[in-house]
Amino acid sequence: MKRFLFLALILGLFSQTAFSQEFNKAKLDKFFDVLEENNKFMGSVALSKNGEILYSRVVGFADVENQIKAGVDSKFRIGSISKTFTSVLVMKAVEERRIDLEQTIDKYFLTIKNSNKIKIGHLLYHRSGIHNFTNDKDYLTWNTVAKTEKEMVEIIANAGSDFDPDTKAEYSNSNYVLLTFILEKVFKKSYSEILTKYITKPLGLKSTYLGAKINSSNNECHSYRFTGKWEKMPETDISIPLGAGGIISSPCDLVIFSDALFGGKVLKPESLEKMKTVIGSFGIGMVKIPFFNIIGYGHTGGIDGFSSVFSHFNDGNISYAMTSNGTNFNNNLVSLAVLSAIYNKPYEIPEFKNINLTSEELDRYTGVYSSSQIPLKITITRTNLSLMAQATGQPAFPLEASGDDVFKFEQAGLVLEFNPTENKMLLKQGGGQFLFIKEN
Repeated sequence: MKRFLFLALILGLFSQTAFSQEFNKAKLDKFFDVLEENNKFMGSVALSKNGEILYSRVVGFADVENQIKAGVDSKFRIGSISKTFTSVLVMKAVEERRIDLEQTIDKYFLTIKNSNKIKIGHLLYHRSGIHNFTNDKDYLTWNTVAKTEKEMVEIIANAGSDFDPDTKAEYSNSNYVLLTFILEKVFKKSYSEILTKYITKPLGLKSTYLGAKINSSNNECHSYRFTGKWEKMPETDISIPLGAGGIISSPCDLVIFSDALFGGKVLKPESLEKMKTVIGSFGIGMVKIPFFNIIGYGHTGGIDGFSSVFSHFNDGNISYAMTSNGTNFNNNLVSLAVLSAIYNKPYEIPEFKNINLTSEELDRYTGVYSSSQIPLKITITRTNLSLMAQATGQPAFPLEASGDDVFKFEQAGLVLEFNPTENKMLLKQGGGQFLFIKEN
């Protein structure tokens, strides 16, 4: 659901891959031990082969304030992985001839611009042109307040269109919120009831459902960011993301779902192939996820302080899922470690060095920085003994000291190198470098 300015790449490496005959559980356990000991990751992973859970691991707390440890049954908000579930439900409706991918949406939403040209298939493939409401600067000022269907449709309609339908693709949560409402109309049931009838009950997914206000007594996790300590994040009200990002699940449930979906137990073969057909960057509710020379299919998710991914790889019949409710690390490296373990590829157990700076030392870096290379400003502030960075129109994120005048945001592979005496900051990410000057 959420969108950071600085996005990390998904798995993308390429070389020959072989399946591991001897899965080294002890090394993978050590990997997660180190993350936990250094407050780098809270969450859970699961890995299956041929439909059997081969590995699972849980790290950290479901509720930090009440010191409730997360367990194998703990449930996490999975953000945009919800779109895969919603897409399956849409394909179910197509199979039952309730809707057609070629029909336009003006029957349901007359106030949406171009609704007489936008097809249900365009919504699924992010080719509608409908503006993504989570991109709006004011989104984080109202995302915790409940909205009705009428209010959400009005918000989406008022935002208008970014391009003509089917001329290109741009990711938009608005598409899948509208698909949620269409499903409720054609099935004459709530989204929650449809999800239960067609997916969670048949597959026995006991930890998967449309969320509500987080309830830690029901094994539901709160989400956090690390600012020297784990700080609870605000909760997006589920009436807003719905089928675009409102589902709660666990990694074990996600790999069961993945195995069933790609094993042909959920949809007809032609429906699954349609979902896997990528136009531009998107399939229907899924994207290609590369790992070395293997191509998997799945989706990522992010909402509040939660992040997640699930993927299925035909090579070895492997399903993998990760859900996190707090990270001070690049979670892509978590996925790489787990998949490297199963596919017998090398990976390193990370080492962390703690650099402790005083408030006076940190204050040297605070201020507003701007660049002539990119049209945004970055504000650096201090919270206790941690630095926070916030780019124009983006959520704030924590920085970790990694050397003399050097800070990083590992989740996105971002490095900031400061020169306090010259009031300069060099931003490095993905091979790019951008010079920022501190404003007076």
